[in-house]
Amino acid sequence: MFEQATRQHRRELHVHCYRMLASYEEAEDAVQEVFLRAWRSWDKFDGTNVRAWLYKIATNTCVDLIRAKARAPKTQTEISWLTPYPDRLLDQVAPTDDEPDVIAVARETVELAFLAALQVLPARQRGALLAREVLGMTAQETADLLDISVPAANSALQRARATMRQHLPSHRNDWTAREPSPRERELLSRFIDAHQRCDAAAAVAVAAEDLRITMPPAPLCFEGVDQVAQLLARSFGPDREGDWLLVPTSANRMPSAASYLRRHGDTVFRAFKLDVLRVEGDRIAEITTFGPAMFDLFGLPATQIPGE
Repeated sequence: MFEQATRQHRRELHVHCYRMLASYEEAEDAVQEVFLRAWRSWDKFDGTNVRAWLYKIATNTCVDLIRAKARAPKTQTEISWLTPYPDRLLDQVAPTDDEPDVIAVARETVELAFLAALQVLPARQRGALLAREVLGMTAQETADLLDISVPAANSALQRARATMRQHLPSHRNDWTAREPSPRERELLSRFIDAHQRCDAAAAVAVAAEDLRITMPPAPLCFEGVDQVAQLLARSFGPDREGDWLLVPTSANRMPSAASYLRRHGDTVFRAFKLDVLRVEGDRIAEITTFGPAMFDLFGLPATQIPGE
């Protein structure tokens, strides 16, 4: 009975925990804890709204984890735990005939910049913002979710909104779920072509003047095309480690490229990194670079053999 009533909510709860924690692996651990807590409380549950009950458990589980870790980053480069989320798994969260109130995963609610800004918020404010602006809950539902009064829930939401405006001034309250646009796909294609040809000039040509590159978990940040050009010179120059092969993919509803490196003397391309691109206008404004640890979740192989 418990499994039948709860299993269909696992993926959307995982995404909710991911928004709260900004880490795929931590969301995995949180969801395991959510279902353990739910199973232990099943005999006390009145059965009126399983989904709302599970969201309450999930939110409070994440609040406990956030407070236990006591993490308070000020900038995105300090968010060492940030990881991507494969779109192929996000697509598993969508309204169905049985669950018409399920909100499909909207683009802006999983963009890396949005997640990074969320991490600056205290745990309760984070939960209030997600409940109201992402899950579409009322003030009373939000208060019930967080076990606080309605005035306290409203106050938490107001403070959260103010902080989000400071850290994410361009944020839009547009929860439209969509794939990368044709323009974004074109820029991704040019990005891939430039990197495979080791053409630094072509790579810079698709970048904004104030391009920003971060590399979680390392606290590295490259800002502006001058710094990026120096980085490209090391990756593309005559002393580079080898040749590049890039494969288009998609993470957090953003255009992405999985990079494989064939080192000198090797015969295969091996998984190296994942670049998630944020596009503004007709240029790449930001690149968040991750390691290859999650390639399998993206359905990507660990190696690529030329010609196959």
